[in-house]
Amino acid sequence: MNTRTRVLTGTALALALGAGTFGAVSASASAAPAGAPAAASAKKDGNANGKNFTTTTHLTIDAASRAAQAALDAAQKENQKVTVAVVDRNGNTIVTLRGDGAGPQSYESAERKAFTAVSWNAPTSVLVGRLAQAPNLKDIPGTLFLGGGVPVQADGAPVAGIGVAGAPSGDLDEKFAKAGADELAK
Repeated sequence: MNTRTRVLTGTALALALGAGTFGAVSASASAAPAGAPAAASAKKDGNANGKNFTTTTHLTIDAASRAAQAALDAAQKENQKVTVAVVDRNGNTIVTLRGDGAGPQSYESAERKAFTAVSWNAPTSVLVGRLAQAPNLKDIPGTLFLGGGVPVQADGAPVAGIGVAGAPSGDLDEKFAKAGADELAK
């Protein structure tokens, strides 16, 4: 082998070994180095009288489904074609039921009404009135300030929102949403 071939072969070999070493170092980089402190683990019992933690109430999927069905049933009794959405305390959708014949816009509108109701812990019909004092409220992403959303509370705090969309008026949408909330009070 001439010198040039030996240099190229040696370089290729060095690169291959370097790549293997780099991979081994990268693979072990995710593990904590020897002697490093373990991740902190807090105990609820051992903190200053429980002041570091809070307990929250969440609506179950079963309860959300019953509420959505009750709202949809109330609308169907009045021959209204609506969509019903139930969101959790953080505004995440738990369940959405789109009734037969409900318009395509009703799906997103119902979710946004439910999100708005739980976010402000107030029916969306009440929140519509607040737009006169603060018109920029309508610019908050994910909200919809039209009648048809009601909050669901537990111990005075919002735990969910129910939104209905598709009826000819926000008053009707809200009436059906309230029927869903009333189902949870049984």
